Amino acid sequence: MTTLEREHTTTARNLLHPNPILRRLSKEGERVTTNAATYTGIAAKTCIFLAMTLIGMIAQLLVSAAFVNAPVWQTVTFFDRFTVSLTLNETVIVGLVLLGGFGAELLGIFVRRTIPVTGSLYAASQGYVISFLEFKVLKGFEYLGLEALLLTVAVVAVTSWLHTSGRVRMSGKLRTVLFSLVIGSIAFGVMTFLGSLIPLTRPYVQGIFANPALAIGLDVFGILLASLFLICDFEMIDTCVKEGYGKKYEWSAAFGLVFTVIWLYLRILELVIRLTGRKK
Repeated sequence: MTTLEREHTTTARNLLHPNPILRRLSKEGERVTTNAATYTGIAAKTCIFLAMTLIGMIAQLLVSAAFVNAPVWQTVTFFDRFTVSLTLNETVIVGLVLLGGFGAELLGIFVRRTIPVTGSLYAASQGYVISFLEFKVLKGFEYLGLEALLLTVAVVAVTSWLHTSGRVRMSGKLRTVLFSLVIGSIAFGVMTFLGSLIPLTRPYVQGIFANPALAIGLDVFGILLASLFLICDFEMIDTCVKEGYGKKYEWSAAFGLVFTVIWLYLRILELVIRLTGRKK
């Protein structure tokens, strides 16, 4: 295969990347001979985004402490088992965080140069949501968050091994299907979570998940989907480094990876919560 043919093959594969963030990177990627992206640089920026996730978790704890004595505005049941009392301020803040995180994610996808900021805001918003689930919804069952974290690490390790060993490779058609599924999955997740917080729409959301088997099935499907995304992300990161993309693209690669890992963690956490809820 000639160099030109290899370039065309790489480009066609990258443009079909299912992760919308890394898909955008592959469209805009430019190759350089100096100051190119490295695995170390991508890892460092990934750690920055994960640190922002931790900051978001701390922010949620501070907000919760600030309104601990405020009057209860509504009582919400999550996952058909865990009942949470929320103040008006807490409800509004969670809603704004979700919408802000979704907006930051979209801006990062379409305006790559904003990723250092929008990626940080997105990671912080997801940290806020994770903390809300673990320390508000799961009060008394916080250990489930640790279980979900350990399972997430295990899945990341396995998918990384599958990628580095060459045992699993993603075809172009599968990438196209995954890209279509992720948009619908993200929109569905945001809408149902917001709907569960709004009294008018809450009965409809609860009706969707009234069937435990359906809810668990959706969670398992989400975990499998996110796992496939991880393999695609690892392939794209390899391409970013080996094809000599500029160092500025490290932010995009790191954001895409963190996006998938957080999504995977939330899906695993939801599954653990549902299974525990059925037992308790």
